[in-house]
Amino acid sequence: MKIQSIEVMRQSTPLTHPFKTALRTVHHAESVLVRITADDGRIGWGEAPATIVITGDSLDAIHSAIQDTFAPLLIGANLLAYEQILQSVHHAMVGCSSAKAAVDMAVYDLVGQYSGMPLYQFLGGYRDRIETDFTVSVNAPAEMGEDAAEYVRSGFNVLKIKVGKDDIREDIERIREIRSRVGEDIKIRLDANQGWQVKDAIRSIRKMEDMGLDIELVEQPVKAWDIPGLKAVTDAVSTPIMADESVFSPVQALEVLKLRAADLINIKLMKSGGIYKAQVINQVAEEYGVECMVGSMIESRLAVTAAAHFAASKKNITRFDLDAPLLLQYDPVTGGVRYDGRSMTFPNRPGLGIEHVEITGEIGVVS
Repeated sequence: MKIQSIEVMRQSTPLTHPFKTALRTVHHAESVLVRITADDGRIGWGEAPATIVITGDSLDAIHSAIQDTFAPLLIGANLLAYEQILQSVHHAMVGCSSAKAAVDMAVYDLVGQYSGMPLYQFLGGYRDRIETDFTVSVNAPAEMGEDAAEYVRSGFNVLKIKVGKDDIREDIERIREIRSRVGEDIKIRLDANQGWQVKDAIRSIRKMEDMGLDIELVEQPVKAWDIPGLKAVTDAVSTPIMADESVFSPVQALEVLKLRAADLINIKLMKSGGIYKAQVINQVAEEYGVECMVGSMIESRLAVTAAAHFAASKKNITRFDLDAPLLLQYDPVTGGVRYDGRSMTFPNRPGLGIEHVEITGEIGVVS
C-alpha cells in the first residue's frame, strides 16, 4: 500500500460562542485538512488548526509545510513502513508540529484501515469509550457561573475553567461563583494558559485551597519556558499541577519529569506532532508514574477523533479534554468519534472511521 496523492485544503467553521482564554479569543475553527490517497483507493484524513499563540503555526505555514515539504517526500512511500514515513516527516523540518500532526493522523488512519481495526484498537485498545470535560471560557464571574451551571444541566460532570486573563483576584471570584452554582460533586479543573506569575500562582492556589473550592488540578499556571517556576508552584501547593505548553516534545517531557516540575502532563497532537511522538511522551511519563491528559485545540471532529483514538488506547491517559467539536455551530464531519453528552464512543470502522469531511476552501494536490 503506497501513497498515491496528497491533497491539502482549508476549512473554516464558526463557533456557537467566542472561545476566550488568557492567550486569545477565537470565533471560527480554522484548519488545514490533508487527504492522503493510497494506491488501493483507501483515503486517510488529517487536520491541523492554526494556533499561533501556542504552536506558532499559521494556516499558511501549515499548508506550505504539507504541500511543499512533506508531500514530495511521501509520494510513493510504503504505508506499511510507517515508521520510515513518520521519521522522515519529523526530520524534514524544525517545528511546524501542527502540520506534522495532520500528516501523522492521516498515515495512522490508513494503517488502521489496512489492519482492519479501529485505530484505538491498533494502538493498544485499553478502553472503548471515554468521557470529556467541558470548557468554560473567561468572562465575568456571573456569566461564567451561569455557563457552568448550564453545562452541568447538560450532563457534564467535569468542568475546565479558563483563568489567567485578568487580575488574579478576579479569577478566584470566578471559581467561587462557579463552585457555588454547580455544587460539590462536580470536578473543577483550572487552566491559566501561562497567565500567572509564580508567586501570584502560589498565593492564589493556596487561597483557593483554604477556601475549600476543591480544585482537581491547575494547568500551566506560568510561562511555558519557566520550568523552575513551574516546579516552584508544584512544590508549594497541594493541588496537582499540570504541564501543557511546557511540553511539546519527549525531550521537554523528560525535563519536566526529571525535575518533578509538574504532577501531570497534557498531551496534544498539535504540540507533539501527532500520535507517533505523543505515544513516546505518554510512555516516558508512565515510567515516571505521572498520568497524562489528552487535550485539543479548537479543532473539528476530524482531529479530535484522532486524539480520542490515541487517548482511549493507553492506560496512563486518565483525563480527557476533547470538547472542541461541541463548540461549533455545525459539524462538518461525517463518521468519527460519537458524542452522547460527555461520553465519547467509536464507530466499528477501521482507522479513524471518517466517512466524509465538508470542504470550505481551495484544494491543492500533490501526486
